[in-house]
Amino acid sequence: MKSYICERVQDVANYVLENKCTVRDVARVYCVSKSTAHKDLSERLPKIDKQLYDKVAIVLTDNWDARYLRGGEATKRKYKG
Repeated sequence: MKSYICERVQDVANYVLENKCTVRDVARVYCVSKSTAHKDLSERLPKIDKQLYDKVAIVLTDNWDARYLRGGEATKRKYKG
């Protein structure tokens, strides 16, 4: 794996841990596609730093569990005003 990819993967992972944000948010900040951000976090990170991956996986799981709540709030805002 190229060094710039390894650096990006670690930067993205640290950003997720610091901000507790979603994959889409990370993709916007780092100007990569959502697919690339997801691949960085789910496939590349375990190969680079397993301990960091374990921490990030908790945040991603929380986001996954709460996504229906965010979707419901967006729909509520859309039709409310």
